[in-house]
Amino acid sequence: MSLLLTWPLPALFSWGAAWLLFMGLTPPLGALPALLLAALAGLALSLLQTQRWRRLIVAAGFPASLLASGLGAALPAWVWLLPLALLALAYPQRSWRDAPLFPTPAGALDELAAIAPLPEGAPVLDAGCGLGHGLRALRRAYPRARLEGVEWSPLLARLAAWSCPWARVWRGDMWAADWRAYRMVYLFQRPESMPQALAKARAELGSGCWLVSLDFELEGCEPLTRLPAGRHELWVYRWP
Repeated sequence: MSLLLTWPLPALFSWGAAWLLFMGLTPPLGALPALLLAALAGLALSLLQTQRWRRLIVAAGFPASLLASGLGAALPAWVWLLPLALLALAYPQRSWRDAPLFPTPAGALDELAAIAPLPEGAPVLDAGCGLGHGLRALRRAYPRARLEGVEWSPLLARLAAWSCPWARVWRGDMWAADWRAYRMVYLFQRPESMPQALAKARAELGSGCWLVSLDFELEGCEPLTRLPAGRHELWVYRWP
């Protein structure tokens, strides 16, 4: 299984799946609907990649190869703007300033409850929830918590809400959301976002609340502990 996940095999499999879908749908639906559905499938498969450049390669592979093959010559020129529109829908311009999509590994938070216990029904926020990987990991750790997720991308927010029906997920700005309402805030962002996260936590998190960050520390703030999480590391902070 690990060999099948070795790059660039995921990209090749994704492109092949998009091509199979395009060829299978073209006779009954026509070239344009088949192109749109195949491009959307390629975009969905790109969301499985953890690095931005890999996501772009997977998403662009099918449209680019279709154009290079000459089969796209019969399509009107404006059709080639549609894959870009789908990409913009998944990743609005603002989302690139944070972390477009960093999926939380399934078991990364399994040890968290022993370090940071929460009462039943405690509100927990996944700030920048993407496709809901963090919400599912939080549910494994805190099955009785009240989980919420906020995501700037409207497409990712809808997909996260669909895949995590037991959580409240909404489309919004994680930096504008009020953290005062939560006993724990979970982040999987990037190093450039952490100073802003620290300032927000200092301004809004109440006494005894938790801030948990996967991989990236809050510089200038002493963690309660650091937990290994497979290839990742979990930084656990208690406020104040």
